[in-house]
Amino acid sequence: MRKLYLIGIGAGNPEYITVQAIKALNIVDVFFFMDKGEAKQELLNLRKEICERYIEDRSYRVVEVDDPVRDPTISDYTTRVELWHRQRALIYEEMIARELEEDQCGAFLVWGDPSLYDSTLRIIEHIAAGGRLSFEFEIIPGITSIQALAARHKITLNGIGESVVITTGRQLSAGMSGAAERTIVMLDGQCSFNNLLDEELDIFWGAYLGMEEEILLSGKLSEIASMIETVRHEKRQENGWIMDTYLLCRPTGVAQARLSRSGNSDDDNDL
Repeated sequence: MRKLYLIGIGAGNPEYITVQAIKALNIVDVFFFMDKGEAKQELLNLRKEICERYIEDRSYRVVEVDDPVRDPTISDYTTRVELWHRQRALIYEEMIARELEEDQCGAFLVWGDPSLYDSTLRIIEHIAAGGRLSFEFEIIPGITSIQALAARHKITLNGIGESVVITTGRQLSAGMSGAAERTIVMLDGQCSFNNLLDEELDIFWGAYLGMEEEILLSGKLSEIASMIETVRHEKRQENGWIMDTYLLCRPTGVAQARLSRSGNSDDDNDL
């Protein structure tokens, strides 16, 4: 039976690949890459670089197809994304059926981790549920931009006994959750942190995490928000794309982050 691997490849640094991912790469016959256009060619090149770096003494094929574009005329966000997912599912299903033999393994290389703000897993589940194509699949976890952000800023994501909220810029525009001292924000193309300048918050921001172009900024949100927005706009124009993530936290949370970083916490195993 056909087998698919959804392999998390980390947040942009080829060395973020896990040993488990490398083992999976070396049994794959066909890699399926979605071409997002010239502006994002670097993302496609990174996937090819990972294959060239880690696959040893094994022949494999790469199949590239154009990624469908979300219809900008559909105003409702959920409807627009669901239609895009259905379009992708049709392409994936046809591609797998055409390019992968019954006894072969295929793989999608997923930026970050397949479980977090990525559509690949949902699409593969949709195809499997349709019952028209028989295959099994396995998930190989990857290092997310969240983990990379914390590592590069040398901070802990959670305070002692505190919760962490992971959300999107779209959701953040409605305000921070009162239940969490720390909020991690992804997919924020509109710099939604500007809606929170009146609040006493610190921000740890990172773009192109783990890559040569990596940018790290941190400080009081009210003081550096405009700088982050300017840098983000300039780098997106320069590179044609940008992936950024940030952590918002109350000043008390930052103090705890610094304490944890110095190794002076009460319990080294605190989660």
